[in-house]
Amino acid sequence: MIASMKTIISADRTCDLTEELYAQYRIKTVPYHIILGGNQYSDNVDISIEEVFDHFEKHGELPTTAAVNVGEYIEHFNNLREEAGEPCEIVHITLGSALTASYKNCCAAAEELGGIYVVDSCTLSSASGLQAIDASRMAAEGKSAQEIYDYLNSHIQCYHASFVVDTMEYLKAGGRCSSVAAFAASALSIKPSIVVDGFKNGAMTTGKIYRGKFTKALARYVRDKIAQYDDIDWCCCMLTSSSANVDEESPQIILDILKSETQFENYYITQASCTIGSHCGPRTWGILFKTYSNSL
Repeated sequence: MIASMKTIISADRTCDLTEELYAQYRIKTVPYHIILGGNQYSDNVDISIEEVFDHFEKHGELPTTAAVNVGEYIEHFNNLREEAGEPCEIVHITLGSALTASYKNCCAAAEELGGIYVVDSCTLSSASGLQAIDASRMAAEGKSAQEIYDYLNSHIQCYHASFVVDTMEYLKAGGRCSSVAAFAASALSIKPSIVVDGFKNGAMTTGKIYRGKFTKALARYVRDKIAQYDDIDWCCCMLTSSSANVDEESPQIILDILKSETQFENYYITQASCTIGSHCGPRTWGILFKTYSNSL
């Protein structure tokens, strides 16, 4: 019997898992670039989202982000193979292709190297992290890179990402809404939800609009998202925030609802990368989870 080749699971760092989850599931990552104040940084390596928010509050400037380029992917994959010390294949999950050039760049690197299976997550943040976790579990079961790749591609729209935004100032600064809309939202205490469309390769659209105190809007959002699906995979749910320095009331509200009104077996609180969080602003929260069928 021929032994199956080892499969390594890799992902763009925008999959927003915790260091403990990266270690537990042996998920390797490659960071995006953050350009801020004339300097270039590696996302969540030598710059944090708190530094991004602090810079914006002081100077009114948001960072620009740059995708992982072809050469960087090649170096990343070669390093993984060297670390493995044996022949291996790699499944790599990228940020949704509607949001970045990374998927295209990664495919170019994979074509040059061979043995690299590139998955367009068609989503962002810890929803792609859930894909990486599923891929890692399959690899641990002895599934081949091809089998993992085929599974993810056939279930890609099963991973759902959405958020509720507390302030629209960052969306305005990033050109994603007008000054008038941002002012009206502030005056009327509007808290929009942002939904990632897996059928459009990760494009973001405006979902339900909430009004009033943020914590109350957050509770309504969580209940709405859970009620939207009747085939949720109750294995785990990600609670992802744009900032580590958040009040403890918001995550506790989400956890209380999930624990009392759902059947999730595991909950993970994670922080969004600078690439993701800088577009939303502080006090953005979302729940990200999986369903069994491909549905919006």
